[in-house]
Amino acid sequence: MLRTPTARVLDESDEDAVHRLLATDPVAACVVAGRVEATGTAAAAVGAPLWGFGSGGVLEAVCLAGANLIPIAVPGAERAAAAAFAERARRAGRRCSTIVGPAAAVAPLWELLAPYWGPARDHRPRQPLLAIAGPPAVAPEPRVRPVRADELEALLPAAVAMFTEEVGVSPLRIDGGASYRARLAELVRTGRSLAWFEGGEVVFKAEIGAVSRAACQVQGVWVAPAHRGRGIGAAGTAAVVEYARSTVAPVVSLYVNDFNAAARAAYRRVGFQEAGQFASVLF
Repeated sequence: MLRTPTARVLDESDEDAVHRLLATDPVAACVVAGRVEATGTAAAAVGAPLWGFGSGGVLEAVCLAGANLIPIAVPGAERAAAAAFAERARRAGRRCSTIVGPAAAVAPLWELLAPYWGPARDHRPRQPLLAIAGPPAVAPEPRVRPVRADELEALLPAAVAMFTEEVGVSPLRIDGGASYRARLAELVRTGRSLAWFEGGEVVFKAEIGAVSRAACQVQGVWVAPAHRGRGIGAAGTAAVVEYARSTVAPVVSLYVNDFNAAARAAYRRVGFQEAGQFASVLF
């Protein structure tokens, strides 16, 4: 009788194997790699269980089971790993708000979890993962700069608007937005929130939401509605790329909805190239 593949909770003894796996695709693995580099692989340190799949001391896939469920697998192992991760996730119950990661790993995982966790609020199966490893191809907007701590309250409405537009629900719906505000404050404190302010209002903003030694991931790109259609998104993103490559990581990445033609065109002008395909399931 065939047995269902199993996954186990990783610990500090697995750290080297995790690093080797994540290094096979540092752009796609940026979020998980950043957490592991900062904390190691013990669940208590990472802040969420890190599941592993493989045999003989070689990991073929990992899955960070926190607020986001993030599976990463080597090519060819996605379906077997999905079966193992889905079994653990089903038994634990849904604790995440999103399943997100490389589409080849997310698709089979969601296929197995949908009968138990579905229906999803939104499913975005094709989100191009883009990356740039050189200088931007358009002139950076010089007014984009790191946000100061005393500008957090001015930044917050723009961040909430971006989140609501992108995700479809307000980040203020849970705990009155305290967790979201704390996360934004941390990004400001660490110099990873950038914006262009005009008259105390945000014209453009973006965050460097994840950082590993090899790459970083830009999130939350937003242009105020009154300023759209004027090339600000491309110039602002170019400024973020320039800042990130000089101070954070050598490769800058982001992922975008395939149906967002305007954003995809802006990122192409900046010089981003497709590095893979992501997918998201939103609850």
